[in-house]
Amino acid sequence: MAYYPDGDPNGPTDGYPGSIFATGHDWNQYVSEISIPVPIISPDRDVDDLNTATTLQDFQNIRGGLFGEFELPRAGLEYLPAQGGQTTDKLYFCWAQHMGEGETNPSHGWTELDLSNPQTAGAWRIGDYWNYVTTDYIFAIPQPWADANTPGMYLATGRFRDGGQGARGPSLFAYGPWNEGNPPAPGSTLSAIPLLLYTDVTAPDEFTLNDYHHSDEWSGGAWLTAGDKAAVIFVGTKGQGNCWYGNPDGPCLDCENRGWWSDSFAGQILLYDPADLAAVARGEMETYEPQPYAILEIDEYLYHIESTQEWHHVGAASFDRERGLLYVFEPLADGDKSLIHVWRVEG
Repeated sequence: MAYYPDGDPNGPTDGYPGSIFATGHDWNQYVSEISIPVPIISPDRDVDDLNTATTLQDFQNIRGGLFGEFELPRAGLEYLPAQGGQTTDKLYFCWAQHMGEGETNPSHGWTELDLSNPQTAGAWRIGDYWNYVTTDYIFAIPQPWADANTPGMYLATGRFRDGGQGARGPSLFAYGPWNEGNPPAPGSTLSAIPLLLYTDVTAPDEFTLNDYHHSDEWSGGAWLTAGDKAAVIFVGTKGQGNCWYGNPDGPCLDCENRGWWSDSFAGQILLYDPADLAAVARGEMETYEPQPYAILEIDEYLYHIESTQEWHHVGAASFDRERGLLYVFEPLADGDKSLIHVWRVEG
């Protein structure tokens, strides 16, 4: 999902301006634009109490034929105003599939904001890094921080792949495609600066996220700012207790619901110190050294959690920097429909 500050210009003056671009059902992963109604806190967590977003632009396929069919696709979106030699604002995207060990396929691109005429550009690789660590979320890097640490690179992208394939924790890379063409040539390999990258499951070391589980899921991120304070966050679902490959009942290879499981799962937001990521960018810390300085447990605010052993507590995230509003998807919380939670970030 991507917050667009100039979206819904004819909407009400209610303190929640702008709009959100987001992907739809995994079978198609088309993109639409929706309004942002006033959030409601329902004491009983009753979806009927909540306001409903309206569609501003219908679902469209913005991929421009760049990708074929994906098994369990992974996608990210972010908006930025015109950069470099661009004359229009852009919607940035990434797409890749769940399986693909060792693949470094072109995965990133940009489009215009008119979804019916996206004029898709791409796809490009993020350095020589695996798709397993580059293609699931994109978010903006505040310009002052980027100017000091990753000059000209105002986007961050990354992914966490369960099972420790690629990295045992969330990853993050700074990039700026407008620096390498308007647009860069299809198939280009973009320059990228790693900001966070733990070692993968094949490594002999244990350079992992603290309390790492193969069953973890970090599905979204944002770079929060409030006054002179800032944090880089990852939202997702954290495995707790024992961890195994199989189904909820225990280890197995020939069973339904096969995957990585833990005794229980919790919706969480990890908070990292941008100063640590700056040290990584300068080469003063290794990419696997930063750890969260705080963890926010969020299950008490979610609507669809019925079991302690449940995947996918939350999904993507985006941030309205001007108003300090963090938007986070909760998938399948109202039947087949998602909810969007809103947190106000204060300094």
